[in-house]
Amino acid sequence: MQQAKLQVIAEDLLTEDQPSALAAYITQDPQDIRKALELRYRVFAQDMGAQVQGADAGIDKDRFDDYCMHLVVKDLASGQIVAYSRILTNDLAARAGGFYSATEFDISQVLKPGFSYMEIGRTCVDQEFRSGSGLGQLWGFIADYMEREKIDYLMGCCSIPTQDGYIQANASMDFLRDGYMTPENMRVFPEVAVPVVEIPEERIQPPSLLRAYLRLGVRICGELCLDEAFGVADVMILLRRQDLNLRYLKRIMR
Repeated sequence: MQQAKLQVIAEDLLTEDQPSALAAYITQDPQDIRKALELRYRVFAQDMGAQVQGADAGIDKDRFDDYCMHLVVKDLASGQIVAYSRILTNDLAARAGGFYSATEFDISQVLKPGFSYMEIGRTCVDQEFRSGSGLGQLWGFIADYMEREKIDYLMGCCSIPTQDGYIQANASMDFLRDGYMTPENMRVFPEVAVPVVEIPEERIQPPSLLRAYLRLGVRICGELCLDEAFGVADVMILLRRQDLNLRYLKRIMR
């Protein structure tokens, strides 16, 4: 019954008329992919100051991009790619030499035999579409894909900036430990721990993208990993298909 309900709602999310002319789809078109890599460069390198591969060409590209599926959201009026996430499934990760998350964490306790996984990564949204529409279209597609392909778990890394001396990162972990963690037997262990610093008394929220993930039903698999090249602290997220909050997803799609 739960799976049938999920499928009906997921299909409704993708067929319902939307006020914005956005379309989410997996693309193999070289022009779409180039625009997506340029969007990643603008968000991660120019906005966040990350050191990315491909910077000389104005793109962000690493070895996983040759094996992943490229999920894009296109503004049909302008033809621009306004949101993006790459997808690695079990079979694609095997061809790529593993999941990206495994480059930052020991994920052996998360990957259970007999279950299917879908890793999202490099998720980004153009500044003009961060009110919810771009992210909503991405997740509408992801929800539908997880149901159609019977993906058991979605996972990935979500970043917290560290330019403030790790204050937000440490404050965010304090927040996340209080009710948002996976069970102990589904935890990951970071390759590079984030320095522990004293945090001020005033409340510091996790980044908006991470807060949206939590509302969608995501759980956090363990402590932060320091990604020095990107200048961020990453948490690993995990979402069981049946736990996706479709009511909140429908809200942000609108």
